[in-house]
Amino acid sequence: MLGNPKEKALKKLRKELRSGLYSYLILSILEREGELHGYAIRKRLGELSGGRLVPSEGALYDILKGLKKLGLVEDEWAEADGRPRKYYRLTELGREVLGELRDEIRETVMVVEKVNGGW
Repeated sequence: MLGNPKEKALKKLRKELRSGLYSYLILSILEREGELHGYAIRKRLGELSGGRLVPSEGALYDILKGLKKLGLVEDEWAEADGRPRKYYRLTELGREVLGELRDEIRETVMVVEKVNGGW
């Protein structure tokens, strides 16, 4: 047998759902808190979500690379606690895109609430 079909479906759908959500949350955290290094972003996601929405380190850095490639974040090396760390910050384009994404998230939440009968 190739594994539990329910678990396989949940794993795939959760991955798809979280992929865009992580990008949105990272942009939002950088907007709210300013310049942060990757570990601090990951830690903040954990705090805000009660540990439920924390990407792996590899996934986090892949997302940050993708956001940088799109011009939504920029990075800079700086020393912290005696060691070099890469700090990320939102660009002006990142702020503009985040504003539009925020509107779309709001609309999506309203539709989800309607579909689910207000939860």
